[in-house]
Amino acid sequence: MTIDRIVQVAQIVAPIAVAAGVALGIAQLRVFQRQRREVAAVELVHSFRNPEFNRALRLVWTLPEGCSAEDLLARGPEYEDAAVLLGTTLEAVGVLVFRRVVPIEIVDDLMGDATIGFWARLRDWVLRGRKEQGRESFYEWFQWLVDRLGERERRRVVGAHVKFRDWRP
Repeated sequence: MTIDRIVQVAQIVAPIAVAAGVALGIAQLRVFQRQRREVAAVELVHSFRNPEFNRALRLVWTLPEGCSAEDLLARGPEYEDAAVLLGTTLEAVGVLVFRRVVPIEIVDDLMGDATIGFWARLRDWVLRGRKEQGRESFYEWFQWLVDRLGERERRRVVGAHVKFRDWRP
């Protein structure tokens, strides 16, 4: 084989090798992104599975929808502590969804209706906090998450227990 022939073969093979390398890199990046989302989803589940969060959840659920900030505060500091814990947790979840670390579908499946329910009970307290602090950013991502969850079609369909009743492993 002559030098000219080797150069011709190299000119053909080199772009193919580069294209294959780019394709492999893109495939690896997608696998990494999927793994990152799965790890984030598992961590999200863990954040909802601790006694402190569950206690806060139970306290906030006892509040009526549309609860006033005054009513929440009148119930004692444990209720405001519960509101802070739920608010900060869901604030973090909102940021993770916005940054596409955790897919909104997973949040919706795990806590969508509950998150909307928490907002219905804590909305006035959040708005009062914004006014007192002079900061619109007070629990902004919690509200953003509730708004996005409310827009999803899932709010208008049957539950998973009905929708997927024929699912088999």
